[in-house]
Amino acid sequence: MSDGTGTLAESEEFAALAAPYRRELLAHCYRMLGSVDDAEDQVQETLLRAWRSYGDFEGRSSMRTWLHRIATNACLRALENRGRRPLPSGLGGPSPDPDGPLPTEGIDLPWLQPVPDWLVSSAGADPAAVVSSRASLRLALIAALQYLPPRQRAVLILRDVLNWRAAEVADLLGTSTTAVNSALQRARSQLTALAPDEDSIREPADAETQDLLARYATAFESADVAGLAALLSADAAMEMPPVPFWFAGRELIAAFLARRVLRSPGAFRMIQVAANGQPAFAVYERDEGGTYRAHAIQVLDITAAGITRIVSFNDASLFRAFALPGSYQVA
Repeated sequence: MSDGTGTLAESEEFAALAAPYRRELLAHCYRMLGSVDDAEDQVQETLLRAWRSYGDFEGRSSMRTWLHRIATNACLRALENRGRRPLPSGLGGPSPDPDGPLPTEGIDLPWLQPVPDWLVSSAGADPAAVVSSRASLRLALIAALQYLPPRQRAVLILRDVLNWRAAEVADLLGTSTTAVNSALQRARSQLTALAPDEDSIREPADAETQDLLARYATAFESADVAGLAALLSADAAMEMPPVPFWFAGRELIAAFLARRVLRSPGAFRMIQVAANGQPAFAVYERDEGGTYRAHAIQVLDITAAGITRIVSFNDASLFRAFALPGSYQVA
């Protein structure tokens, strides 16, 4: 069946064996690529390549390992001629002026994208595995991974997320275990410098977190800037790709929201979702006719100090991945 043909029974057998791994393959490709759209493409490519060569699969490794090998190679090919996907905070320092002109340069960059939890979470998974998976998908980590060279990125993900042995990674990449261990050490060192310590980030289902999220949504919808600011940590940050600037500090964020965003109650509606293992909101903005239209996906970092980061992905096309409508009417 290496030519992509085969009996119906063989096709059904392959589909049944591969289906349980689709979500984790998507998570793997997303970690590599930083884009849910690109990850979906490479999962499709992976499954197509695997189906075409299924007749040659001899079972010397598990189906899971075999599929991840194909997916890793697909992602490495996809990254050959692509730059990294940044967040605005990765392009330079924070903006000091909430009243300044909105910059337009950089808007066409291929920005980092959030991934909906439902696309990459497996029902009935071991709770410890769920927590570990969420940690490996957090937005700050995915952003930091973008700074690693593709092969180094693959080494780190395969060793530290998928727990492959160094020899398995070396075989996949056509290199030595010494080279793999060296690449892993460099990747870990760089990641430590780039990614903040996230041990203090609260789990999304935590009761206090849910209460804070309810208050945040209420403040945002009612344009209560003071109430919203009270939920932020003093050193909170806010960024809004594709706008290539960002703000640091509760006062600057509140000033920007008051003057540029939250100018009238009822202009926005918030629907709680989950992305990157973190609490998130789908934000709808009211147009002149009273219809609420898809505006942004906001992903939040929450600690005991409050909301420490808001990343507002101002891209209505992302709502498709979250299985949300592009607009709705409020009676």
